Amino acid sequence: MGASRRGVILGAGALAAATPGAQAATAGAGPDPAWFQAVLERYAGFGIKASGGPGDTASGAWLEAELAGLGYGCERQAFEVPYAEVRTARLTVGAHQATVFPQALVVPTGPGGLSAPLRLASSDGGLDGAIALIVLPFRRWVSLAEPAVSRALTDAFSRGAAAAVLVTNGPTGEAVALNVSATAPGFGKPIAVLAPKDAEPFLAAARQGRGATLTVDAASGRRPAFNLIARLDRGAPKSLIVTTPRSGWHSCVAERGSGLAVWLSLAHGLAAAAPGVNLEFVATSGHEYIYLGGEQYLEHRAPRPAATRMWVHIGASAAARDWHEFGGRLRPLPSADPQRVLTATPEVIDAVRAAFQGISGLEAVYPADRAHAGGELVNVIEAGYAPAIGQYGGHRYFHTAGDDLSCVSGDLVAPVAAAFRAAIAAALA
Repeated sequence: MGASRRGVILGAGALAAATPGAQAATAGAGPDPAWFQAVLERYAGFGIKASGGPGDTASGAWLEAELAGLGYGCERQAFEVPYAEVRTARLTVGAHQATVFPQALVVPTGPGGLSAPLRLASSDGGLDGAIALIVLPFRRWVSLAEPAVSRALTDAFSRGAAAAVLVTNGPTGEAVALNVSATAPGFGKPIAVLAPKDAEPFLAAARQGRGATLTVDAASGRRPAFNLIARLDRGAPKSLIVTTPRSGWHSCVAERGSGLAVWLSLAHGLAAAAPGVNLEFVATSGHEYIYLGGEQYLEHRAPRPAATRMWVHIGASAAARDWHEFGGRLRPLPSADPQRVLTATPEVIDAVRAAFQGISGLEAVYPADRAHAGGELVNVIEAGYAPAIGQYGGHRYFHTAGDDLSCVSGDLVAPVAAAFRAAIAAALA
């Protein structure tokens, strides 16, 4: 499915050169949509945000300079992440060829590729030596650990498949990259993601068991990444912790950028407001490895629960654009995608509901428990932190290469940031 996106990128270039920190005094720490637009464009300009890569590192350094300029003491919590620098990634059958996304943890085929019969994993019998084509049902996919994905892969490889290609049917027709554990045992064989919009000739070939070549030529291994931890010590007995991830598979401008813009505005506003708590703002890397950076911070650097006044987590798709579906095309809307969820612990849930009233998707605040919480907040509440507030979501272009500036705007972010400011003020009162 294609997308009609012309004219959606607002003010590109003009605001990208602006420095959000320099505008904060006149923008009131970010309530002006133009301020948020500048932040989004700056983040988008760093390109792909894969953990430990150039875009992730540069965005971390930018945020470090912003918060240091506000008086926060900054440190980098270093750890290692998997990575793959891909040279070639494609699936070929006869005259048909499509680019694929190598699914982490990447197992390369080598430059010559892996040639074998292409077979539907849904067919009966063995898959000995075959490339298994796994057609996933329609949904907004997130993780390799989701049962529909993990069971299908386990089944295909148990029947002898030499490699697997996932067709991630979703709302855009694009290939959806899947989060994966950096520490759990992997399948040890090449896995790639094929965009549904490109899948038809390969589905036909798989039904016939025709020969195919999967090429994943990449250098893979581990590399350093870091969490940014910025602390403003007020001499208070307890700290307010505000966390957000900054890394992701692609440019992730709406997935990550909208939350980062909210996070940065809170860092400005709370520094100026001087609440009666210490402030600790954390932007984590390693998110796409199932919260690796968040786990590193929680285990090794976070203040203990007894020393924490509240934990606020701003997760994915805080303010992503919604789209209309027209005849196989997506047309942009000026409103936000409501597929975003807000949770809070009982002590603050009423204050959070009042603050987010009328904000689509976020006004239905759920209890922050294992049944409702998502993302890094699951580990936070299980570690005993309360009060706690956490947001997560998955917009239409979530985890796809199309998650760019057309998927978000400062106008969409501003009301979410204002609601977070109000919720935090009420909860700390």
